[in-house]
Amino acid sequence: MQLSSRVAIVTGGGQGIGKAIALKLASYGADVAVVDVNLEKAEEVAKEIKNMGRRAMALKVDVVSTKETEDMAEKVYKELEAIHILVNNAGITKDGLILRMKEEDWDAVMNVNLKGAFNCTKAALKYMTKMKWGRVVNIASVVGVMGNAGQANYAASKAGLIGLTKTIAREFASRNITSNAVAPGFIETAMTDSLSDKVKEDLLKQIPLGRLGGANDVAMGVLFLSSNASNYITGHVLNINGGMVMQ
Repeated sequence: MQLSSRVAIVTGGGQGIGKAIALKLASYGADVAVVDVNLEKAEEVAKEIKNMGRRAMALKVDVVSTKETEDMAEKVYKELEAIHILVNNAGITKDGLILRMKEEDWDAVMNVNLKGAFNCTKAALKYMTKMKWGRVVNIASVVGVMGNAGQANYAASKAGLIGLTKTIAREFASRNITSNAVAPGFIETAMTDSLSDKVKEDLLKQIPLGRLGGANDVAMGVLFLSSNASNYITGHVLNINGGMVMQ
């Protein structure tokens, strides 16, 4: 699964799962553009990657903006001289039950999670086709597969992302570009750390493996789908959820 000579873009790469993905790809040889709305955090991750001996750049990008994503792809291609891998990880949540959900909360989540992935993919594919090799990896979610009360906007955005993933797979297979998604389950984050013991206990009962996942579990899945090890896989949703949802 070596990625030597490959150039990757990771959106939402300044922290959490995105940071783990950026560092994982770099550790296997990729040069990485770390994209985030928080430039300071993106720069910190880019610095870590440079300390590994890889090339890296940090970019502040609002993925909802078509112009900013087009500029992002152009800058990466000019500075790192290629775009081979795109990981659409940028995402937000604004949870609430449907009857209480504000229209602006629906729109914000759909814009970042789904339109943002569309914008970045469209911008990057222009250069992947030049390389005649590409990997698009979208970070979906277990709730995009099974739904979740209180997350109508988030679940819909992630289900839409799965549909987008499969469409890209069909449109670009002839260009030697694959498109796959990773659907993480419950992953250990600052948010899950704040849950009560009772909530955690109830949560773990839903997971056959009996534990929450880690950011590294997700990063390893992305690494696989970004590499030559997955040459004959496209349009696939890789569930990384400890058995919570089985397809």
